[in-house]
Amino acid sequence: MDLFAAASGPGSFTGLRIGIATVKALAATLGRPCVGIPTLRAVARAAGPSRATIALLPAGRGELFAQLLSVSPAGTVTEIDDAPAHLSPLDVIDRYGALPNVRWAGPGAQMHRKLLTDQAQERGIEFRAEGIARTEGPQQCWTLAPEILNLGEHVAALSFEQWERREVMAPTYLTALYVRPSDAELKWQ
Repeated sequence: MDLFAAASGPGSFTGLRIGIATVKALAATLGRPCVGIPTLRAVARAAGPSRATIALLPAGRGELFAQLLSVSPAGTVTEIDDAPAHLSPLDVIDRYGALPNVRWAGPGAQMHRKLLTDQAQERGIEFRAEGIARTEGPQQCWTLAPEILNLGEHVAALSFEQWERREVMAPTYLTALYVRPSDAELKWQ
């Protein structure tokens, strides 16, 4: 084993802590490097090539983690938004609803399919599920990517890209990407 990788977030606080602690422990014990892959990057890569993919993950309480990314045909993911955001579903529409051609990806997109369908219709944009041929009509189209069955495969592929570029780190430096404060921090404030 030459490299350890973990999805670094955003995601559930407990899940991130357990996953990252496990990877850090294994990497430190075996003296190997590790990488943290932002979860929304892996979601975008899983959705396939696209000039504009909005990766969405449930953030609890009906909210979403969201980020706009692009994915090359070779699977290289580029961030269009500087950082992930923590938004309500309607705020996601406010932020990205003006984009005429976009792929919606991830569990958050699947969860809010009806909202996306309704918002596309209001804007006169065709909405289709991936794999369904486009109908005649508007040039603008929102596409819903298929459900992700194995996100780990995409975390591994992105990790390998970083390994090849020698963008690895010692386990000490692997940290979680938290987009919002924890409930405990919110209550304390």
